[in-house]
Amino acid sequence: MPNVPHTLPAFTAQDALVAIMVTVSVSDESIRTSELVAIERQVNHLPVFADYDIDTIKEVAQTVYRLMEDDDGLDTLFAMVRDALPERLWETAYALACDVAAADGSLGQEELRLLAEVRHELNIDRLHAAAIERGARARHLTL
Repeated sequence: MPNVPHTLPAFTAQDALVAIMVTVSVSDESIRTSELVAIERQVNHLPVFADYDIDTIKEVAQTVYRLMEDDDGLDTLFAMVRDALPERLWETAYALACDVAAADGSLGQEELRLLAEVRHELNIDRLHAAAIERGARARHLTL
């Protein structure tokens, strides 16, 4: 059992969605501007974030960073996300993760592994995941 969870604030459902996006962004150890813009854009425009204080993103990001420093941090993060997020929003979380991963125009092995882990941890059906991934790809294509 990692020591970190006892010092972490509980996530709201919106925090959990932000945490998934931040985790995808940091998965390759390089946070790109396009990924940060994608996170901010989602928070500013999606109905699920209608009453969310955008300043909270920084706090959630710091929690994610602290978790990623721990050996069991990813497991703890997923437990916190599942606790905070209603199951009906698990596909939303996966869609947001895919959008952030696709935002910079390329998917590295680390991002692909993390997306597979998100799929598994949030019990996303493979066919639904493929449709979500295809949509993210289509939204982020360039000329």
